[in-house]
Amino acid sequence: MKNFFSYIEGTAAALTALLFFPSCERVDIKGPTHEEAVSSCISLPRVAQMLSSLPLETSHLEEVHDAVSSSSSNGYDEEYTMAHLFSSPGSGVGDDGDTRSPDRYSRPLRDLVAEYYRSHQFTKSSSSPSSEAVEVQSILDSLSASDVQIYWPWSADWDGKTAPIVTFDPGDESTRNIGYEREVDADGNVMLKEVLVDEEMARERPVWVVNRNSDAGYKTLEMLLKENPSWGEGGVVTVVGKTKGASSGNRSLMISDLKAYRNYDPWFTGASEFFFKMGSVEDFKATTEEEMLKYSPSITDFMVVVRRSQLGETIPFKVILVSDWTPQLEACALMITEDDGGTRTTWNCSATVKVQSKSYGFDISLPFNSRDDIVWRGRLSRSYLEAYSDSPARFGDIEITFSIVEK
Repeated sequence: MKNFFSYIEGTAAALTALLFFPSCERVDIKGPTHEEAVSSCISLPRVAQMLSSLPLETSHLEEVHDAVSSSSSNGYDEEYTMAHLFSSPGSGVGDDGDTRSPDRYSRPLRDLVAEYYRSHQFTKSSSSPSSEAVEVQSILDSLSASDVQIYWPWSADWDGKTAPIVTFDPGDESTRNIGYEREVDADGNVMLKEVLVDEEMARERPVWVVNRNSDAGYKTLEMLLKENPSWGEGGVVTVVGKTKGASSGNRSLMISDLKAYRNYDPWFTGASEFFFKMGSVEDFKATTEEEMLKYSPSITDFMVVVRRSQLGETIPFKVILVSDWTPQLEACALMITEDDGGTRTTWNCSATVKVQSKSYGFDISLPFNSRDDIVWRGRLSRSYLEAYSDSPARFGDIEITFSIVEK
């Protein structure tokens, strides 16, 4: 496969070869061979070939567009998981249950997928039709239970009619990969035209990328705000400018907006998922060392997805990091990571408070994954945050505007 990709990348233009769609091998379903055959049928390249061979109509394109638009509105990437495709057509990541009317799609995409697998004799243990049906259902069940999904970058620019080229995540640092486009010859034979797909093509015309979901298990900022509307807004807030001095009211530390300057992963894998973790001591008002022992640090933790189309754009939002920003809080800890998986580890740091003119540190462990890209981590002093309230500042490849607000 690596040699094949090397050949593709060495060509000066897109491949134009036509080929008949390859089916999975005919093997006996008994024993481990059955599991291997099913796994082969739901691999990313095979799913991409399967989707590109389907007789897609406008309603099917609209279904996928509805789903990726819903995922996007919920703060996730432009993605349509196989789990939703089979269980709740047109629903996106973050949707609760079947959010679409049962008759919204008269012939949903899942029907085409099921018909496709039933029309191909993938595996066969006997001449009994029932045994073949069981095998097809096992493929459909495995696909539905997998983390495979359709990723549609720049879906907001879709013209409402153009069918997609379908490609897949090659799993390396490649910027180009083969994609498939469906064609039917004069005799009615379905063939796939291979073309080279890169990010520039995906900007100009519809491209579906078959990849694996990595963010559905997390709650985005949008989802947290939907569940707890007052959490992000912090009630009615007034920004305290750096020239106004201290306020006698209750104050909070929040992020007003951010801007990302870099994509951390290949475009086949989709958007950047940034995890913000702020460690501090909430509502700290101790006046003695004994009272200080009653407090423990807290961590504000949330995820923000920055889609590739949003790179370089200011993304406004209001999220409270420290709800009670007291004069005794001298420093807090901030870590920003871009998720790449791996084993769980921690960054041990401290927040600082002052009691009777003495500074004390609270140990804090901020979790992250071993393969995560660390965008920025460090301690932020109270004097810095108050002096530069409402002033955008660069933290690695992200620009953040912190604000001190009062209710």
